[in-house]
Amino acid sequence: MAISAAAAAAAALSFPRALPSPLQPRRHRHRRRSAEPPACAHSERGVTFDPGSAFYRSDSAAGRDLAVLAATLHRRAAGPSAPFLCLDAMCGCGVRALRYLAQAGADFVWANDASEALRPVIVGNLSRFERAPDRRWAVSHLDATRLLSERYLRREYFDVIDVDSFGGDAAYIRAALLALRIGGLLYLTSTDWRSARGYGSRSNYGFICHCKSCGQSRTFGFDELGQITCGCADKIDPDSITVVGPLWTGPLHDTTFLTEMLSLATEWGWANTIENGVSLEKLLDTMIEESDSRLPPGYIRLDEIASRAKVNSPPLGTLINSLRKEGYAACRSHIGANAIKTNCPIECCLDVAQEIRNLR
Repeated sequence: MAISAAAAAAAALSFPRALPSPLQPRRHRHRRRSAEPPACAHSERGVTFDPGSAFYRSDSAAGRDLAVLAATLHRRAAGPSAPFLCLDAMCGCGVRALRYLAQAGADFVWANDASEALRPVIVGNLSRFERAPDRRWAVSHLDATRLLSERYLRREYFDVIDVDSFGGDAAYIRAALLALRIGGLLYLTSTDWRSARGYGSRSNYGFICHCKSCGQSRTFGFDELGQITCGCADKIDPDSITVVGPLWTGPLHDTTFLTEMLSLATEWGWANTIENGVSLEKLLDTMIEESDSRLPPGYIRLDEIASRAKVNSPPLGTLINSLRKEGYAACRSHIGANAIKTNCPIECCLDVAQEIRNLR
């Protein structure tokens, strides 16, 4: 009965006539003249493309580097037994989809963007990959949630689903998980961290409390939600407490996977080069350090430590080494260049900063 209902629902959804489902056998038809590749104005890791009128940030190239590295490792782990299928749900000008084809070894990429005005740009960028005799890519212009839901209802699953959201709510995440092949890779990026917060189960989810009076941050579980407090704020200003969540409060990264990504970046010659001001080697090394399970969510800015300790900002490396000598976990933050992550209480951080000042 469930299968019949799903089949009926799938039949009720009409897919654009101009784009029959690319995962179904092709019918013979007259070949159309492919679009000419646009004049290429940009390049990422040797892949040239034209962003056209699409929203494009060169500063986000590192995120696309990581996407390609992660997808390649996933493809290698999956083996060559079946075609490797990728779906870019919010593709913009198509540079991510293009890089999945050119660098991650994708057998097929579905590039989707809600704006049909971008079609000439996307098709032009992807047209350098000839689609005949085997289709390598397809372009559609649907709402991402609808597209992903239709793929699930049609039982068309993908090895990699990439959702690069410009803010908005997180409704698409559930649809992406449904359209993802079992054991597949879901790659999420967002310009608004609030858009994806709170999704998922209670495992490793909780709330973060920050006290503006003392500067200390702590994590709390769901069962402690009505008891969140800070000792200093109780005596000074109860309104100084800010609580955010629910958020992921578990490990920030997977050490083994990041190490493999760094190894692949080195193999490809990406690690030791700087593109758009970012060194992948430095970024991945920092993320590997951040994967220490002892480290809490969030980070502390050096200027906040200096302000509270009433000293000049200590050198970042010196502060980290000093905290480690005291037995605490500490490292740089890949989010803030002038910030650290540590499990050291804020009052101890201030003491260490003052000691560094005295030694100097």
